[in-house]
Amino acid sequence: MKLSAPHAKFSALPLGVFSAIRYALGMRGSTDEQLMKQYAAGDVSAFEDLYERYRGPLYRYIQRQVHDPATVNDLYQGSWEKLIKARNRYKPAAPFRAWFFRIAHNHVVDHFRSKHETEALNPDQMTASAPQPGEALGNEQKQKRFRAALQDLPAEQKHTLLLKIEAGLGLEEIGKITGVKRETVKSRLRYATAKLKRTLQS
Repeated sequence: MKLSAPHAKFSALPLGVFSAIRYALGMRGSTDEQLMKQYAAGDVSAFEDLYERYRGPLYRYIQRQVHDPATVNDLYQGSWEKLIKARNRYKPAAPFRAWFFRIAHNHVVDHFRSKHETEALNPDQMTASAPQPGEALGNEQKQKRFRAALQDLPAEQKHTLLLKIEAGLGLEEIGKITGVKRETVKSRLRYATAKLKRTLQS
């Protein structure tokens, strides 16, 4: 699916000159919540700023769950489309980051449910700014074990791990998105991390 005007230019492409100029003029000072409120009121430039902030984290969040580049792009663009459609339902008191990644999470989960797919994370794409399990892999054999461990992680552990390392969400926020209690989130993160560590250390 393609974004319709005036949002059609928002793809996974480098930033435009106009956006860079606006950043230089200080537009980055607005919070995500303020920008979303402005966008809901009709300010398309506020959408552009939100897009620039979240295009990388959102793309990686999806890319690590889906192997096919075309499907990644479809889910990526679909997440933005869902944000556009839901803009009037956003409540400024809600943290934008958690609200947006709930939309993306549900979109990805719906995709897997509809296709009955069991796509695994792609460890070769684990390059986010946050520390990642596997960053210090030293040889091909370890990479193979790491890949196997990722493929064996239950879907709920994968989603939880990605919401933590890519979206940067806290335990409470992840719990609200995935519909579980805070302790369950901690447990899923603990099990996922322990399994990956065992793979790397074996």
